[in-house]
Amino acid sequence: MGVWPVGKESRLNRILTVRWSGQLTDGLFQSALASFVLFSPERAPDAMSAAVAFAVVLLPYSLIGPYVGTILDRFSRQRIIRYCNLIRATNLLIIAYLVSNGATGLLLTFFVLIAFGVNRLILAGLSAGLPLLVKKEELIAANALAVTGGTIFVVIGGGLGIAVKNFITQSNNADLADAVVILIAALGFTFAALATVRLGKFEIGPHEHEILNESRGFKEMLEGFHILRKHKDALRGIIAIGIQRGGITALTLMALLLERNLFNPSDDPDAGLAGFGIALAIAGVGIGIGAIISPYGVIKFGRHLWMRILMFSCLPWLLIFAIDINEISMIVCAFFVGLCGQGIKVTNDALVQSKIKDEFRGRVFAFYDVAVNAGIVSSAIIAALVLPKNGDSNLLPILIASAYLFAAAVILRGPNFSHATK
Repeated sequence: MGVWPVGKESRLNRILTVRWSGQLTDGLFQSALASFVLFSPERAPDAMSAAVAFAVVLLPYSLIGPYVGTILDRFSRQRIIRYCNLIRATNLLIIAYLVSNGATGLLLTFFVLIAFGVNRLILAGLSAGLPLLVKKEELIAANALAVTGGTIFVVIGGGLGIAVKNFITQSNNADLADAVVILIAALGFTFAALATVRLGKFEIGPHEHEILNESRGFKEMLEGFHILRKHKDALRGIIAIGIQRGGITALTLMALLLERNLFNPSDDPDAGLAGFGIALAIAGVGIGIGAIISPYGVIKFGRHLWMRILMFSCLPWLLIFAIDINEISMIVCAFFVGLCGQGIKVTNDALVQSKIKDEFRGRVFAFYDVAVNAGIVSSAIIAALVLPKNGDSNLLPILIASAYLFAAAVILRGPNFSHATK
């Protein structure tokens, strides 16, 4: 089995360039947006406003997601990814102008919705096309590189965004600094668009004989669900990912409020943003380790048992955090939940990719993303109802641990999951 399928002549390198440059840029953009919306002195967030911000980020893909699979299984994915990156770069120019003028209303929300909706289409296309560039036995390692490397680059981009913003605010106001970071992000998305020229028009699919002749939106996504019903281990894995990602979202909301309103003075948002950035960076290290060890974990235990082991492994760190809420226990919890969560994600992505034929893969991944988004939004709402304004809640980590226990013991239980074909 090839563990890391990236050599000098590897075609995978080309899709990694597109993905990683785009996600580094996405980290820049998200850090500027978080700074402007959640870490401005005049805009101290509570749990509900932070949850609404998460919902706004996910709403566009939840609405257009049913049509994404049809698009990705009908037209050149390389062309879609190129034009979407160019659209996003142009859109960020408008957002930068609005941020520089301190706009926080519906107009800004509208353009942010476009930005994140287009990004989900890009990521779904990259995930659907990746299996065409590697051998089947290399899928887990390829996902570990693509998905996890992308996540790490988002974290790096966020750190760079914070650094640039802090440098500029030494001589300019915070809104202008956030706008400059967004302008830099627009250049980054332009580079990601240009990087797609190294891929052939149909190199990442769909195959020309598999292109659909009609667009049926929600019906196509439902077909993706019905296809998954024939591969119940993949479907159960997607449900478990939704639960796991939902828990991470709730923890992120909690960490944001703790850093903004409890661990640091509420009138010093820059300290809160720096603390939140450190927590994300430590989680990013865990994410990287989770990806590196997963190919070897799969070799030793098989995909299904490895995912179950990782889900159970999240529990002790959540309970420790619930018992003693402080900055150290929060960071340790973020590290291990990030490690286990990313291991589950890359393993399940490879499981889905290996079971689904390319002509159906776009709509299956569209269903995958919509299902995970539903878990994330639901968890954000629950967190908003549970968390106080300063984020200090023992109940939320316990609820997350209970959900993870249910996923490990029931959703991924042996008779219906670990006994499936490996």
